Amino acid sequence: MGLEEKLPSGILLTSVEKLAGYARKNSLWPATFGLACCAIEMMATGAGRYDLARFGMEVFRASPRQADLMIVAGRVSQKMAPVLRQIYDQMPEPRWVLAMGVCASSGGMFNNYAIVQGVDHVVPVDMYLPGCPPRPEMLMDAILKLHDKIQDQKLGSQRAREIVELEQAALVATPTAEMKGLLR
Repeated sequence: MGLEEKLPSGILLTSVEKLAGYARKNSLWPATFGLACCAIEMMATGAGRYDLARFGMEVFRASPRQADLMIVAGRVSQKMAPVLRQIYDQMPEPRWVLAMGVCASSGGMFNNYAIVQGVDHVVPVDMYLPGCPPRPEMLMDAILKLHDKIQDQKLGSQRAREIVELEQAALVATPTAEMKGLLR
């Protein structure tokens, strides 16, 4: 005999953390940051056939102050990296980044001095989406997985503690350049 049985019907019990997670995941507003061919697929995702509006994301924001999800679609040049970082810094907290395509994730086939070898060198990335270019269905799947990640995110001091733990784990991890099996 729990508390749920004593309450009248129509009463919903949840934690503030879960309620805030539900509200955050269903109100993502993406920022437009299309840099290459992946941007065409990102635009197609917002069009009528795939209809990103069913997730509450129908309007891609031109102002970073109105957006909380940055979808980096395409390769990032060295000249564009400071602009990308400035736009990220102008976004309000909480904010998330989705690296769309192999060029945004790792530099892709452009292994040269002009292209940043992974947007995670410029901004922290929450979700990587592979493909060249990834299909709109793949972008929608990545957004749904990001929704799940946002839903389970901690709040307040617990979130700060979680960030510190993740950073400490990243600092003691083996650097990518020293991992076995890479083509270096």
